[in-house]
Amino acid sequence: MTDYVLTIDLGTSGPKVAVFSAQGEYFDGQFEPVELLLFEGGGAEQRPGDWWSAIVAATKRLAERGSIPDKGFSAVSVTSQWSGTVPVDSNGEPLANAVIWMDSRGAEDIAKIAGGRLSIQGYDPFKLRKWVALTGGAPSLSGKDPIAHIHFLRRTRPDLNSATAMYLEPKDWLNLKLTGQAVATYDSAVMTWVTDNRDLSNVTYDDGLLEMARLKREWMPELVAATSVIGSVTPEAATELGIAAGVPVIGGTPDVQSAAVGSGAIKDYEGHLYLGTSSWISCHTSTKKTDVLKGIACLPSPLPGRYFVANEQETAGACLNWLRDQVVYPGDRFGGDGCPEDVFDRVNEVAGSTEPGSRGVIFTPWLNGERTPVDDHTIRAGWHNISLRNNRADLVRSVMEGVAFNSKWLLDAVEKFNGQQFPYLNVVGGGGVSSLWAQIHADVTGRRIRRVKDPIQANARGAALLAGLALGAIRVEDMADMVEVVEVCDPNPANAAIYEKHYAAFGSIYKKNRGIHRKLNGSSA
Repeated sequence: MTDYVLTIDLGTSGPKVAVFSAQGEYFDGQFEPVELLLFEGGGAEQRPGDWWSAIVAATKRLAERGSIPDKGFSAVSVTSQWSGTVPVDSNGEPLANAVIWMDSRGAEDIAKIAGGRLSIQGYDPFKLRKWVALTGGAPSLSGKDPIAHIHFLRRTRPDLNSATAMYLEPKDWLNLKLTGQAVATYDSAVMTWVTDNRDLSNVTYDDGLLEMARLKREWMPELVAATSVIGSVTPEAATELGIAAGVPVIGGTPDVQSAAVGSGAIKDYEGHLYLGTSSWISCHTSTKKTDVLKGIACLPSPLPGRYFVANEQETAGACLNWLRDQVVYPGDRFGGDGCPEDVFDRVNEVAGSTEPGSRGVIFTPWLNGERTPVDDHTIRAGWHNISLRNNRADLVRSVMEGVAFNSKWLLDAVEKFNGQQFPYLNVVGGGGVSSLWAQIHADVTGRRIRRVKDPIQANARGAALLAGLALGAIRVEDMADMVEVVEVCDPNPANAAIYEKHYAAFGSIYKKNRGIHRKLNGSSA
């Protein structure tokens, strides 16, 4: 008999609610958008209430389509955007908007915490040694981690301080809404940089790290494993969602970790490339190491006893969304009749109509700064080397190629970190739908790129597989066979020379422009 799992995948653009089997088979899903609030000075927020309302709406639409199984669900599993902060009161109610992963307004706060009389790249070496030894990494100086969000909130919203009982990651707040239980998983709590991750079977808060981070233990939720059953759906939540009360809810995992599972790249050093709003290249590993300067670290995986290689690039699919919303279909007099539903099919068609290399145009995709392999929140994007002979197809294709150059920049750093090359990368996320973008990545990186079935559902599939593991319905070693590869893109040697030339220029553009961008954006990024 099939065990059905209700998955909730909260991305930056909104939540996807889906029905899966415990073996990762996708049946149906619904997406509901939510608003992203951007502010001067690097602010990025969302309303937690909007997340919940969107989840309720999406779940009800599944019911209207007849997609809720008659026998009900065996589990609910949540995955979500990572590195966000929701301040809640003693009843678990949000006291303010969530400060999300894109927000850099805490940069000055983390600089004070991480720095000292001696400094190595902005870090006190004694603090850095302790962070790396216990957590496996260190706070980003960009201010985009919850440790910085918390101090930013406490500095700028002192009216909330006495009322705030706890600070929760987005996933953990959603679990609180579902179950009434305020807990964090070993993998979601990492970005506060106050957990001792050396024993993956028993991750705990460390008093010395809490003191160093200037955080109080009572602000932090209890810790559990990702595959733990943390509680059951409350009658109140069940009524809102239109499902049965009492369904077990597992701890779940953030989106970076769920994508690693849902990509099917399960064995150690079997890699995947995520192309969503942001992007990353990751793999599982059984060992713990860190490269602070490159922003790469082995952090707890939701799979028992495993780490994953953590890193992140700020904008990938977000570059195509920006192209769509601000350049091609901006909603003004130049925008035509509005954005068509098949816009990304058109993007692929237009990009494919010009030659590899975009006839010399190079796009740098740093619309919101960068995190890996450089921690630089002031760098910005641009089109370069445009001439009168270039057209819109060149500009569109260059955006796709620019993200691929950024991926190669990260790939070089991750493979050096691992001490070995990836034999292939499974591509997942919304960008994994595009055969053209997969081929561009293969040509730019020189690596085989494998497109998997339903790539946009990779996070949710990972959440479903973790629920299957929690229910005892599957084993870790079975997971890879549950993810189907639908296309293999091998590097085309004919394109290697042009992409090697452009990639070299891409690196030079960053080096020669970072100082200018720091002057332009240092006080407002």
